[in-house]
Amino acid sequence: MTPRFPPLLFAVALLVGIAGTVLSFAPAPPSSLLGPPPRRRQQQRQRRTTGPAGDDVLLSPLSAGGFEWEDPTSDAADPGVENPYKNPDLLEKSDESSAEEGEGGGEGGEESLKVDPARLLSPRLRGCNVYFVGMMGSGKSAVGDALARRMGTYNFLDTDAILERATGMTIPQIFEGEGEEAFREAEAQVLDSVHAHVRCVISTGGGAVLRNQNWSKLQTGLVVYLKVDPEVIMKRIEGTDRPLLQTDDPLGTLRRLTEERKERYEQADVTVEVTADMDATAVADRCVRTLHDFIDDNPPAWKEAKAKAQADGLDWVN
Repeated sequence: MTPRFPPLLFAVALLVGIAGTVLSFAPAPPSSLLGPPPRRRQQQRQRRTTGPAGDDVLLSPLSAGGFEWEDPTSDAADPGVENPYKNPDLLEKSDESSAEEGEGGGEGGEESLKVDPARLLSPRLRGCNVYFVGMMGSGKSAVGDALARRMGTYNFLDTDAILERATGMTIPQIFEGEGEEAFREAEAQVLDSVHAHVRCVISTGGGAVLRNQNWSKLQTGLVVYLKVDPEVIMKRIEGTDRPLLQTDDPLGTLRRLTEERKERYEQADVTVEVTADMDATAVADRCVRTLHDFIDDNPPAWKEAKAKAQADGLDWVN
């Protein structure tokens, strides 16, 4: 006898088959344009990335067994982009700071960056996804969207939005009609679908960290925990229809959930503390700097091996 799928899970199962369309943000070129001759098409398959000073660098794919790949140890694939906050060449003083220094003879002023550090984060991540975790109302969607837009080559995905689109139901409706367990199962299937893509900033549901199987997906990328006090969250979402807060004491429930999930959230690669006076732009700024520092502290193994070989006077063959 053929097993019968619950309506919600069946809808999400369909999502897996059409997951590729989730990332289709740009329209296809007109069919009347047949494209350039083959030789030029081959040249167009080169991918642009960002150099140390924000300039464009072309990466040429290599052929291997019928597939194209980019050598991660090549100088072209690693154009030498470093932490912009630690690069004096990318720092400049604001006009006000320069004027104050000229008038008062003081030592320096506040420094700013000549290029958006988020733009330089993209090549350093090398296609690795960024996952946002945290409590409901912590700003995962707003901050994730702002970060992806500034990075330029990354797309933003919201697992809750994808789930609502796949089922034709809002999150509260799913909780009410299917129950929390069915929602968590569907949420896991959505995460399983989107994690196969690269160069994405992904906002997850507040309870996605509760399942171990979800962590096997999250840990394929870098996980950012937005840590916000329950009181701050409550002011943001008060009066909304959040399913888990439909209690006599919403703030008490929020505090309890935060404490129960604390250990899970703290498994994230980086934690960004968010205060009441920070908007999405300020939080995104903090995330960018924290991620740059994390990459500095956790270089890829091949890069460490390359540095050691060069320090020992050995030739590193790309």
